[in-house]
Amino acid sequence: MNLRESWLLFALGSAFFAALTALFGKLGVAGINSNLATFIRTLVILAVTAGILSVRSEWARPSGLPWHSWMFLVLSGIATGLSWLCYYRALQLGPISKVAPIDKLSVAIVIVLGLLVLGEKPAWPVLIGGSLIVAGSLVIALF
Repeated sequence: MNLRESWLLFALGSAFFAALTALFGKLGVAGINSNLATFIRTLVILAVTAGILSVRSEWARPSGLPWHSWMFLVLSGIATGLSWLCYYRALQLGPISKVAPIDKLSVAIVIVLGLLVLGEKPAWPVLIGGSLIVAGSLVIALF
């Protein structure tokens, strides 16, 4: 397996950077409006992504993209924005040790959506793991 092209490497990177996102977000949102914090974060993401596209010469003409890609990317952007607004407000109001794990309930939700919407086949390890995530989130939220 080519590690540089492995989905697992990128998934682990996503988890690591998501952890840093929670930590830095909790520190950064202290004492400021959480919506403003989300806006600042979004500008940084825009600049970093534009830089990566430029360095890798990966810019493409938006008119060449299929309409369904546009539609789903716009919907994804709306969902992301709403998620970030909720997440930063939750970080502002609650402890990071509870907010971040509860946010990870998205893993269990996406498993269900993958089964229902995308027709993915259920596998016992995925179902058990998703159930453990739900159980862990409940323990963290309630105790």
